[in-house]
Amino acid sequence: MSKAPSTKTPSPALHSADRHDLIRVQGARENNLKDISLQIPKRRLTVFTGVSGSGKSSLVFGTIAAESQRLINETYSAFVQGFMPTLARPEVDVLDGLTTAIIVDQERLGANARSTVGTVTDANAMLRILFSRLGQPHVGPPSAFAFNVPSVRATGAITVERGAAQTVKQTFTRTGGMCPRCEGMGSVTDFDLSALYDDSKSLNEGALTIPGYSMDGWYGRIFGGCGFFDADKPIRKFTKRELHDLLHKEPTKIKVDGINLTYEGLIPKIQKSMLSKDPEAMQPHIRAFVERAVTFTTCPDCHGTRLSEAARSSKIKGLSIADACAMQISDLAAWVRGLDQPSVAPLLAALQHSLDSFVEIGLGYLSLDRPSGTLSGGEAQRTKMIRHLGSSLTDVTYVFDEPTIGLHPHDIQRMNDLLLRLRDKGNTVLVVEHKPETISIADHVVDLGPGAGAAGGSVCFEGSVEGLRASGTLTGRHFDDRAALKKTVRQPTGRLPIRGASAHNLRNVDVDIPLGVLVVVTGVAGSGKSSLVHGSIPASAGVVAIDQSAIRGSRRSNPATYTGLLDPVRKAFAKANGVNAALFSANSEGACPPCNGAGVIYTDLGPMASVATPCEECEGKRFQAAVLEYRLGGRNISEVLAMSVAEAQAFFGAGEARTPAAHAVLGRLADVGLGYLSLGQPLTTLSGGERQRLRLATQMAEKGDVYVLDEPTTGLHLADVEQLLGLLDRLVDAGKSVIVVEHHQAVMAHADWIIDLGPGAGHDGGRVVFEGTPAELVAARATLTGQHLAAYVGAAKKRR
Repeated sequence: MSKAPSTKTPSPALHSADRHDLIRVQGARENNLKDISLQIPKRRLTVFTGVSGSGKSSLVFGTIAAESQRLINETYSAFVQGFMPTLARPEVDVLDGLTTAIIVDQERLGANARSTVGTVTDANAMLRILFSRLGQPHVGPPSAFAFNVPSVRATGAITVERGAAQTVKQTFTRTGGMCPRCEGMGSVTDFDLSALYDDSKSLNEGALTIPGYSMDGWYGRIFGGCGFFDADKPIRKFTKRELHDLLHKEPTKIKVDGINLTYEGLIPKIQKSMLSKDPEAMQPHIRAFVERAVTFTTCPDCHGTRLSEAARSSKIKGLSIADACAMQISDLAAWVRGLDQPSVAPLLAALQHSLDSFVEIGLGYLSLDRPSGTLSGGEAQRTKMIRHLGSSLTDVTYVFDEPTIGLHPHDIQRMNDLLLRLRDKGNTVLVVEHKPETISIADHVVDLGPGAGAAGGSVCFEGSVEGLRASGTLTGRHFDDRAALKKTVRQPTGRLPIRGASAHNLRNVDVDIPLGVLVVVTGVAGSGKSSLVHGSIPASAGVVAIDQSAIRGSRRSNPATYTGLLDPVRKAFAKANGVNAALFSANSEGACPPCNGAGVIYTDLGPMASVATPCEECEGKRFQAAVLEYRLGGRNISEVLAMSVAEAQAFFGAGEARTPAAHAVLGRLADVGLGYLSLGQPLTTLSGGERQRLRLATQMAEKGDVYVLDEPTTGLHLADVEQLLGLLDRLVDAGKSVIVVEHHQAVMAHADWIIDLGPGAGHDGGRVVFEGTPAELVAARATLTGQHLAAYVGAAKKRR
């Protein structure tokens, strides 16, 4: 019996170009990574998890994303590369299968005081074009609606060298939208002169109380030799002219001791050197001076809009550009949708897409005139995502750093949908995350650990979410952890009344915050939590606020210098050896001369990455050899800085090296879970969670009765949340009042009292929708928070 020939055509062999479906990493050693190798599937959603400090960011951002960006930069000419940040090749043997990486991290948006949500997302640029085309009356080009562009007029003669040179009279004008009075800042400043100087003293007697204005240096030379006033006469005896010259004189060229210098009055100098910066970017003592000496009031000319009268006079359908920027973005999107103008149809479509993206990503409650420096880390990250939504690019690697930060459980599902949409368009999505809700949607999970710092840097698990659950790793064991409601709650010792709170979107809120207990303020993103806690609690309440602002420090900064630990350590070394304490600072007398105490020598190679080589003289120890001869408890200063916090706590707690001041600082670092951290580790190598806990440990030393924490679970692994709850309990048991702005259900369940704001975001929020115990919130289930917390504690009961 013969067989009929098969009609099926053989499947074609896989094209060689389709074989590159993995990102291969071999021998990664960046920071604490221990020569790890792994394969990451492309066009899939991969979540990287593990305790804070386990090496997640070192692998994803410091290795994969950094090498992708470096290789892209190398495609430009050396001339162009000279204007770009130089990136060193990561410590890795092989990186294969990389695609273009787009990094969406938690770095705060520009600290420039002129930066707003509209300027950083280009929505303002499109609105300016729209008003320049459709606004009535017509006032000028797009620059006429820009609050960062001043109007300029100039008239003069110019020489035109065309054939026989001839002089031509020219007039130049540029129409800008900047308010002349406040120079586009929206606020004007007023100075408390008593905070600038003590008028009973002369300048030579140290009358000036402005930080950095000492009579011992250049300022002394300028004030003493300018001739505008007598530096030996008390300021209260100055004539009107002399006082004006001291405070307000315009920049004037002077000559002192044969040297050409410029004299300028104190107030314009302070405005240029201090008030042009964002307060959050200032050093603490400068910020304290500005807060003490300067009051900011809304500009009376532009009413805080930053725009000139002409820019505000031009309107579309009764709305000026200032009105449009002040609207909630969800309302502005509806207004733009109602504009039917075929002449600007492409512009309206692009603007509509940008505004709809804000709403889709959960930021519809913002306004375009909101200063970008006031956005939280989570809001900043989601704002950066907007430009990538709807992008036609595919086969791109998107790298996210905890995208659920600052999101209420109700909003996390929306973020998960966005991540899945990016993946489904054919992109590789890499996410560093701790929240189980986001880990559970992963196609592939990489768990790093097993511990943090030197105890981490290894791949503990690779595979599916179900495999992670059964893996027995720290993440796998804690993946289904759910905190239960407390059986008994503490009773308050008093009340902190807030009356008529109306900051931002708050609706004249009256609330009593209990004292002596753990209070959690919650609600969806944009409901008014931060406005209530940071903007309405009176300063007289003795508040110590610990927010998410970044730690500022150079590569010379480390936990020992940042926390002030190094001061008592240096004094202890000096006392034990009978020498100057400055010898034990790598930034002062004890520094190794060839490397200036850096431990490495940097060689600049122009457009290529600079090369860092260990200093041959000190072998990376940063100190002179003579300094390392001095010992305390058998250890030199370099060996002490190489200790972990836990080691140093035992070292300074007893014996010859006993130093109570240092031991107290180390105790606080251990309390926040940083016992593994090396004292001399550069701040630039710390993860986001480590930096926030370092700030928490530092500010716990401040004297105050009320601690306000802004999302302290940021960057914390599931296993670390329990330790944080123990720390909060210890603060309350020590007689402190702790107020936490938080979305994490474990913290809500552990609270003594909950204040829930909402019911929505922006103008749909700003009201207290619940206040009471967590058990009452779960029983009522009347709010979004109550429903999610009820589901959470219900899951906890099932697992017991």
